[in-house]
Amino acid sequence: MWRRLLASRRFYLASATLMILAAVASQLELRRDARPLGTPADLATLRERPDLNLLFVLIDTLRADHLSSYGYPRETSPGIDALAATGIRFAQQMSQSSWTKCSMASLWTGLYPVRTGVTRSPQALSPDARMPAEILRDAGFRTFAIWRNGWVGPAFGFSQGFEVYLSPRASPIPASVRREKPTVGVAGTDQDLVSSAIEFLRSHGKERWFLYLHLMDVHQYVYDEDTALFGTRYPDLYDNAIRWVDRVLARLLREIDARGLREKTLIVVAADHGEAFGEHGREGHARDVYGEVTTTPFVLSLPFRLEPGIVVQAPTENVDVWPTLLDLLGLPPLEGADGRSRVPEILAAARGEAGALRDGPRFAHIDQTWGRTGERPRPMVAVSEGPYRLVLRAASGRGELYDRAADPREQHDIAPEQPEVLARLTALAEDYLKKPPAPWGGAPAVELEQDELERLRALGYSVQ
Repeated sequence: MWRRLLASRRFYLASATLMILAAVASQLELRRDARPLGTPADLATLRERPDLNLLFVLIDTLRADHLSSYGYPRETSPGIDALAATGIRFAQQMSQSSWTKCSMASLWTGLYPVRTGVTRSPQALSPDARMPAEILRDAGFRTFAIWRNGWVGPAFGFSQGFEVYLSPRASPIPASVRREKPTVGVAGTDQDLVSSAIEFLRSHGKERWFLYLHLMDVHQYVYDEDTALFGTRYPDLYDNAIRWVDRVLARLLREIDARGLREKTLIVVAADHGEAFGEHGREGHARDVYGEVTTTPFVLSLPFRLEPGIVVQAPTENVDVWPTLLDLLGLPPLEGADGRSRVPEILAAARGEAGALRDGPRFAHIDQTWGRTGERPRPMVAVSEGPYRLVLRAASGRGELYDRAADPREQHDIAPEQPEVLARLTALAEDYLKKPPAPWGGAPAVELEQDELERLRALGYSVQ
């Protein structure tokens, strides 16, 4: 049998084919990460590079503790994990709200929600705010954005500084793709967004660029047959969607690699908020500020590899994202920001210094009546300091206190056992609510057309 096999022309053709495929796979693997090996000291050289691009990927509704690189036992995110493994991962990142518009206003400005004033449905960022895209545009970057969530639409001020700010044209959805939380307001899938991003690279890849992508398929629980790996309960479907988006994003990264851009691109992966699965009696988001809806990822992939990658254990938050990026790029800082650059924490982690350089209070905020404009504001504020986290309903003064070190899921209220801690964090929350507005003033209210309101309602939110 073996003699006949060895004499067979098919055997040699098959062997040759396998060898070619192996060689191609090997070359693709090499090309996929052709970045040079770097050191933490090379971070200081990024500001000197006139060719450095910035890809900012915002994955809507992505909670950090459902990613493999953040300790999740399921392999939901191999692509993001690979970015973190040779880059920088912030292990304790907190968003400023569980509602997209409020959270993104803080992320882009570096200001807490009480200061941006963007806490209710009609409010928008002031045109007087100086946004990161404006800073990058003035530094010579081509600035493009592709988004799929109406809460970051241009009517709310998020397009400031972008040459192009578009929502991609929706393509027909293949029969193999499932959307377990479909909404009329978000057509198509993130594949449409990535296709538009690839077109952008074909047109502008040789220029210096900043590309912001706002993905929505985790929010929509989108997946297909190949990523239906984890079951049929809502948390399982959510994990399927993360795996799907991770794969969709990998297509864009392959394009960046193929164009030789990986070695001169800083890649950011972040999220606006997480998702609840009944930890505090609710599912979804945009209702409260418990940990499951405010614990988000923050990953940086550099133009060079770090082996091993850096893990920043110091507590950080989304208001720190742009101060950190602008510092790395050597660009002017955001005006009057509450957040600050975390480059010192990155370098401390690289040196093996476990302690945080600063562990002051961090804040998350949602107005629980944000979509009901006829009702009085009802702010809910979370204050994190050290191992403790207070969740305060400001209108009633009722606070819940948790020890996140011993109780990371915030299930045991220790307020009766720690009255002094409760009083101290409550005072911090009350002081937070009295903070002055942004340097440019308050948030103007915008009047939306009926079709815009319907699209926002179609996202699953109650908006009046």
